Amino acid sequence: MHMEPIRTGPGRLYIVATPIGNLADLSARARETLAAADHILAEDTRRARILLAHIEVATRPLSLHAHNEAGRVARALKWLGAGGSVALVSDAGTPLLSDPGERLVNAAIEDGHDVVPVPGPSAVLAGLVASGLPCVPFTFMGFPPRKAGKRARALERIIDATETTVLFESPSRLAGLLDDLAVRAEPGRRVAVCRELAKVHEEVFRGTPAEGARHFRDNPPRGEVTVVVEGCAGGMGSVDPAAVEAVAREALDKGLAPTAAAREVAGRTGVTRGAAYEAVMGVRGGAGEGRAR
Repeated sequence: MHMEPIRTGPGRLYIVATPIGNLADLSARARETLAAADHILAEDTRRARILLAHIEVATRPLSLHAHNEAGRVARALKWLGAGGSVALVSDAGTPLLSDPGERLVNAAIEDGHDVVPVPGPSAVLAGLVASGLPCVPFTFMGFPPRKAGKRARALERIIDATETTVLFESPSRLAGLLDDLAVRAEPGRRVAVCRELAKVHEEVFRGTPAEGARHFRDNPPRGEVTVVVEGCAGGMGSVDPAAVEAVAREALDKGLAPTAAAREVAGRTGVTRGAAYEAVMGVRGGAGEGRAR
């Protein structure tokens, strides 16, 4: 009987979501994918081995983390180039969300390999739907920067956002983050702090940032933390748009750049930074049109 030769096609990179706390949350498809994969890359091989032992997969995982991803990409591309299958898992949840793997995914796409998501648990979505805050639209920001300047800008963005914002934070810095939000946010702004999601000691705190800061100082948190922040009312609120425009014009007349002008407008009028920036750009655009005529 004549047999057609087996041709090696593009490899397949599977992005596999794994449980964030409860091993029963691993999907049947994720189990099958990990069992069938030629190679498994894991952010933490110790945690991956526990999961693989639970589902009786003998494949030995190879580490891929923030410090070795560049080197691992070359090896993974060799496997994929030979038509092999590679599964990527993170510590927990869906890979690439504040976890390594973007460089590998981009390289695989550039080389023409298939990138296949295997959806499943995600602390981002679990925290969002448990928060009691609007789920659509929302923004995910990962971990707040540690450097003062970048952190301040990130906090301003969260406070000015009209949509719900989801972010991660370490337990040791949680109270400080809530303090920072309390100082910047308008009264009544709500947050939900989701701790140890899908685990035995799961906790969802709902209240204001100031209330949250007090709670977690009295009850020091442990484990993984997801913070969900309510969006601001947005717009001009009760402030007269003409007054905001006048302040924007004054700021631009002083020679301030748009971002600096928006900061001054927001500080003097109480509108959000986004609304202030829109006012500044409106005045600036109007001035430009007048000169063009």
